[in-house]
Amino acid sequence: MASPAARRRRSSGRVTLTDVAREAGVSPITASRALRGERGVGAELVARVQEAVKRLGYVPDPAARALASSRSTQVAVLVPMLSNTLFVDLLEAVHRILFPAGYQSLIGVTHYDPAEEELLLRSYLAHRPAGLLVTGFDRTEASRQLILGSGLPCVHLMETTEAPGVYCVGFSQVEAGAAITEHLLSRGRRRIAFVAAQLDPRTMQRAEGYRRALRQAGCYDARLELLSPERSSLALGAQLFEELLATRRDIDAVFFCNDDLAQGGLLAAHRLRIPVPGRVAIAGFNDLAGSDQMLPPLTTVHTPRVEVGEAGARMLLQLMRGEKPSPSCVKLPYRVVVRQST
Repeated sequence: MASPAARRRRSSGRVTLTDVAREAGVSPITASRALRGERGVGAELVARVQEAVKRLGYVPDPAARALASSRSTQVAVLVPMLSNTLFVDLLEAVHRILFPAGYQSLIGVTHYDPAEEELLLRSYLAHRPAGLLVTGFDRTEASRQLILGSGLPCVHLMETTEAPGVYCVGFSQVEAGAAITEHLLSRGRRRIAFVAAQLDPRTMQRAEGYRRALRQAGCYDARLELLSPERSSLALGAQLFEELLATRRDIDAVFFCNDDLAQGGLLAAHRLRIPVPGRVAIAGFNDLAGSDQMLPPLTTVHTPRVEVGEAGARMLLQLMRGEKPSPSCVKLPYRVVVRQST
């Protein structure tokens, strides 16, 4: 008569830890300890168990492991969009740090909607993750209470704050917005427009930097701002550039809040035979793929999203180990990349 373990395996089709232990000639407890890398298990036994794992194609059940150890191997990572390569770069950086440490990313996309983020948090916290990585600070009060009440380690990405008890890794969107505007001013431009889409908090922080730089130079004009709530894209960038030139004919430069908008603006300028930067200078933000291949190549702000992802994941690993990272707020550098569009 088949054993209960064998019957379970035939019914589910899943190789179990008991199957591995039988194949290796050890007890299930010893097999489990060997796979966890505990020091008390001899090297020869570990090798036998690992060989049995390979022969049988055994894949550990993370839910069962978490239940048995009261520890999860999942980290919830919430980002606004996956259509923006900025967040893809950030997620890949997070994965490079967390995966070798034994953690998997449970990715949620908020679509820049605090209410949607709240729903994701409620759903993901039910899975008892080991920690949280969230984007920025714009969220509902209910979401803040969910994070606080979970007791889980949490690191905020892409923005910084000196608030006590908050762990974050990012850079100053305001300062970066001011820096690219100051670059345009240094080129002798005075009628500098600001074109933005999506209008999320980080975009509006760049707008704040733009306004600050122009006010200091004594040439800020609120009529030169063109703000759209639509999703950022090349097509929208071209549309907004054409609208800008039709309604604000005296502009001599445009700061687009994101590179895809700026790339669309450059394509529209080429189509309309508007010299760049002769007639109008164009600058972007984020230094996305393809910006250096535009005609002319796009001046932009290179943002440290890879470094943010890596540093944020390392900070979370420290918190999950019960350590206290210092400093609690890591502010990373950005840089203005000057190319031929300005």
